[in-house]
Amino acid sequence: MNPRTALVTGASSGIGEATARILKKEGFTVYAAARRVDAMKSLEAAGVHIVPLDLTDEVSIRACVDAIFARGGRIDVLVNNAGYGSHGAIEDVTIEEARRQFEVNIFGLARLTQLVLPNMRENGFGKIVNVTSIGGKMSMPFGGWYHATKYALEGWSDALRIETAPFGIDVIIVEPGGIKTPWGSIAADHLRTASGAGAYAAAATKAADGMAKYYAGKQLSDPLVIAQTIGRAVTASKPQTRYAAGYLAKTILLLRWLLSDRLFDRMIVSMAG
Repeated sequence: MNPRTALVTGASSGIGEATARILKKEGFTVYAAARRVDAMKSLEAAGVHIVPLDLTDEVSIRACVDAIFARGGRIDVLVNNAGYGSHGAIEDVTIEEARRQFEVNIFGLARLTQLVLPNMRENGFGKIVNVTSIGGKMSMPFGGWYHATKYALEGWSDALRIETAPFGIDVIIVEPGGIKTPWGSIAADHLRTASGAGAYAAAATKAADGMAKYYAGKQLSDPLVIAQTIGRAVTASKPQTRYAAGYLAKTILLLRWLLSDRLFDRMIVSMAG
C-alpha cells in the first residue's frame, strides 16, 4: 500500500512546520502549504513537498489541491492549521480586518476542506484535523474577533464530524494552550496598532505588554507538543473528537467549565493584567 498523503497548512513555522516533520517521520507523504514558500525550504530539504497557499484566494486554494491530486491522486489527512490573531478592542478593529480574520481562519479553511472532501468520500477514508484553540471556548479581552473565529471553527467542526462520519472520515479538533510561536508577538503588535490610542489605550497597552512578556517566557510549550498530538490523532484507528494540549490548556478548560461567567471573567482580567 502506498503511504498515506497529508496536507498541512500554515507550515512555514510553528505548529504547522513541526506537524509536517512529525507526519513525515510517521511515513506519510507530506505536502506543506503556506504563503511564504521560501520559509519552507528546510522542510523541502527534509523530503516534504511544499506548495504555495493563500487562504484568502480561491484560485490559490484550488491550485494547491489540484497540484497534490495531479501528483499523488489523493489526500488522506488534512491538517487545517493556518490562521492568525488580529487583536484589538472590538470597537476599534475595522470590519474589513474582522472579515479578513474570518476569511483566513474560517472561510478559506472551509473552502479547502470542501475541495478535499470528495476525494476522501470516494476513498472511504479521511482524517481532518482542525486546529482551534482553548480560545475557542474562552475569551481574553481585546481578542474578540479572533475568539469569534475559533468559536465558529469549534461549532463548524462538530457539524462536519457528524455529516462525514458515514463516509469513513474522522474530524478531529485540537485545542492548543500556550505555545511558543511567533503568534503572540504578532497579536500583541496588532493590538498596539488597533487600540494603542483612544478610549481603550491604557488597558490595551497593558495587555499587549503582558502578551509580549508571556510569549517571551519559558513556561510555554514547544510546538512539537501539538505536532505530536496531531500525529497520535491521525494514526489512531479511533481518534478522540477533541484533544487539548500545551501549557495550561486542560487547566483553563476545566476552570471554564467549573466557574461562573463572572468568576471566570475576574480570573481572566487578573491574568491579562
